[in-house]
Amino acid sequence: MNHHEIAKTPPMGWNSWDCYGASVTEEEVRGNADYMAKHLKEFGWDYVVVDIQWFEPTANSSIYHKFAPLEMDEYSRLLPATNRFPSAKNGQGFKPLADYVHSLGLKFGIHIMRGIPRQAVHANSAILGTTATARDIAHPNSICPWNTDMYGVDSSVAGAQAYYDSLFQLYAEWGVDFIKVDDIAASKLYDTHLDEIIMIRRAIDRCGRPIVLSLSPGPAPLEYAESLIQNANMWRMTDDYWDHWHLLYDMFERCEKWEKHVGPGHWPDCDMLPLGHIGIRSVDGGGADRWTRFTKDEQVTMMTLWSIFRSPLMFGGELRDNDDWTHSLLTNREVLSVHQNSHSNRLLYRKDDKVVWTAKGWSDETYVALFNLSETPQTLDVSFNDLGIASSKSIRDLWNQRDLETADRVSSLLQPHSSMLLKLT
Repeated sequence: MNHHEIAKTPPMGWNSWDCYGASVTEEEVRGNADYMAKHLKEFGWDYVVVDIQWFEPTANSSIYHKFAPLEMDEYSRLLPATNRFPSAKNGQGFKPLADYVHSLGLKFGIHIMRGIPRQAVHANSAILGTTATARDIAHPNSICPWNTDMYGVDSSVAGAQAYYDSLFQLYAEWGVDFIKVDDIAASKLYDTHLDEIIMIRRAIDRCGRPIVLSLSPGPAPLEYAESLIQNANMWRMTDDYWDHWHLLYDMFERCEKWEKHVGPGHWPDCDMLPLGHIGIRSVDGGGADRWTRFTKDEQVTMMTLWSIFRSPLMFGGELRDNDDWTHSLLTNREVLSVHQNSHSNRLLYRKDDKVVWTAKGWSDETYVALFNLSETPQTLDVSFNDLGIASSKSIRDLWNQRDLETADRVSSLLQPHSSMLLKLT
């Protein structure tokens, strides 16, 4: 199967990082899955993703413990820490939890780090399907600058592909539907590890299960766009994104650069949505236990940009604590239809901090997103000629779900950091 047949529309789901850092437990995963199944599945939300350090018994926040002992099998493959994921006992791994998520009609995902565990290399552990050992395939000079768990894998040596094949065969046996691979896409500190991306792509193709491949962190270099499209379903355009206006402001430039690489099965990723109750056991993003610091206008602006650009939507908050406002951001069918079903999405213009995006629907509708990124109220104005429209149209405000007067142009006074998403028919 061509991997672009998977995730033909941008994935939508929940990831444990923004609220629980490296320390999420099985109970918390199950609880958020229950909420998603009951309240969000009908709107298209279906991925439940366990983020980093699920193999570390001592993880308790978003701070990494250097050289912590990790749970691992005899073939150098990390296993869920049973004190945090009790159903993984007796070598069952994530299969019982994945089965539970699947029983709700949802999909199950995990985060992994690029490479092979250092503790496997130091113990010279075996690798399934080859006589090579962990020490034989490790690239000890290829290390993550912010996490001590792994060495890179040397793609040029015998046994390297066998290691990744065995890893993804295990994940397929567990029933994993989505894998976020970290320390691989890019950052300011190191280059993209394309050799390991290719081995992972090959391993997924061989495992017999359709698995969405997401690459982190970012920013992924634009010059690697074609290689990323050829191998992955998602890749981060940004380093870790949090609830700060300057990071949202910066995302507009990133989306402008990546817009032409958006397409079925391959989605540049704006990163997670730090909405609702976050930071519960995470100290990243300059804060601890809190509700999102974004104003309501900023939250709508973020959701509008992610939707008109068609970034994957991964909610980061504790779903069970959602208030009515947060719930409304995730369940607006008209906005989500833009995210899932539009095409020809592009920046129409940017004049200083006035930004307009547009997209098309499959029934000849036109979508227009207006953004005021400035610190003062601004009037944004778009003629239908700019949009390639010959006649006046009915206009609908999608966030407020109300019809506006028929007109031959779009014009609106927007408050600072606010936005509007319109449908023209």
